[in-house]
Amino acid sequence: MASAAEQMAANMSWGAFGKATELRQRIVFTIGLLIVYRLGTYIPVPGIDGAELRNFMEGAASGIGGILSMFTGGALSRMGILALGIMPYISASIIIQLLSAMWAPLEQLKKEGDAGRKKINQYTRYATVFLATFQAYGLAASLEAGNLVTDPGWFFRISTVVTLVGGTMFLMWLGEQITARGIGNGISLIIFVGIIAELPAALTQFLVQSSETGANPLIVVGAFIMVLAVVAFVVFMERALRKIHIQYPRRQVGMKMYEGGNSHLPIKVNPAGVIPAIFASSLLLLPTTLATFSGSSTNTFLSFVLAYFGPGKPLYLLFFTAMIVFFSFFYTKNVAFKTEDVADNLKNQGGFIPAIRPGKKTAEYLDKVVTRILVIGSAYLAAVCLLPEILRSQLSIPFYFGGTSVLIVVSVTMDTIQQVQSHMLAHQYEGLIEKSQLRGKRRGGKKGTARR
Repeated sequence: MASAAEQMAANMSWGAFGKATELRQRIVFTIGLLIVYRLGTYIPVPGIDGAELRNFMEGAASGIGGILSMFTGGALSRMGILALGIMPYISASIIIQLLSAMWAPLEQLKKEGDAGRKKINQYTRYATVFLATFQAYGLAASLEAGNLVTDPGWFFRISTVVTLVGGTMFLMWLGEQITARGIGNGISLIIFVGIIAELPAALTQFLVQSSETGANPLIVVGAFIMVLAVVAFVVFMERALRKIHIQYPRRQVGMKMYEGGNSHLPIKVNPAGVIPAIFASSLLLLPTTLATFSGSSTNTFLSFVLAYFGPGKPLYLLFFTAMIVFFSFFYTKNVAFKTEDVADNLKNQGGFIPAIRPGKKTAEYLDKVVTRILVIGSAYLAAVCLLPEILRSQLSIPFYFGGTSVLIVVSVTMDTIQQVQSHMLAHQYEGLIEKSQLRGKRRGGKKGTARR
């Protein structure tokens, strides 16, 4: 027998969607703000030589330029006011989350409820401003070194820093508004739209370059098959769970006796989500980006960075793998799934794992299970992120298909669909409650009339 929620989910239709007024308003609000974001990517930063920038980006499109342009929705390739994108905020959020798991003052703030959460959000904004300022100044100096500026100097640097930092803070505000008044996670949707918006141009470039270079049609077909296979694999792995059986004994609370029950503790194969891939990409792309924009011919160190740490290079792949594995374990055990906290919560609720003592033994058991799962989860993340890089560098496929982009697109799509379904279910429940109340009033009215 299907549950009531499953039956209601199966009965969802366009008619039910048309009646969900609040959901429609949220979706329209979200689409409107995302259109504002897309328009902002076309507003250029003052003082940039447009012709030189286009020539430079055409030469760098197959490497670092194509990767960063994909993450910023094309704003970097056009050097728009939103060229930094939302990545400084994401990096700051990850850093603050890691510090809140290791540093006692932040950990205490995290336990103070809503007030502590607001304080942590404030620290995250400060860290975002600092990171965005650092990256904006580095980008401005690199643009000057690459002769992509019409009037170089301190005025250009300061105006560029103010413009780019303001663009990042505006994107952060847009993301918060979408999360609060729209549908889905605003920050994730901004990255999602930036990636999706660049796919048609990247696909067209891929097909045009394949025909111009006389590439084997089997390679082109194989690339599309690989995209579909990777997407299906990501969906399967993101929905994969390891369920741990939990038992609750019979207990008495006050004058009431509660029967014991069984439940499950779900542990995702990839508890950290796309955060390890995003953080590893950010750290690896930063020095390569500075080296690319500043020109590598006059600096031995920058030449070394481009030669050995560029996308597709052996050292890049090696460090990318190591950082993905490291952040998968580190973020999961310190932020996403802290086994000691989970064991304490189970103990406080009276739940226990069969044949495992509550408390320390439960934490050790959970830690062992999570460690084994993370071996599979980190290997899955590394494979998805590295396979396109290897194929692109080895087969010279002129189309950037990044595993990190696929992870973000699939995860955001699944999360947004789930939120839409939740709103639809809530609307249907409200409709059922209203109908039951109306029926109760009618029956009560009829009985009252009969008595009279």
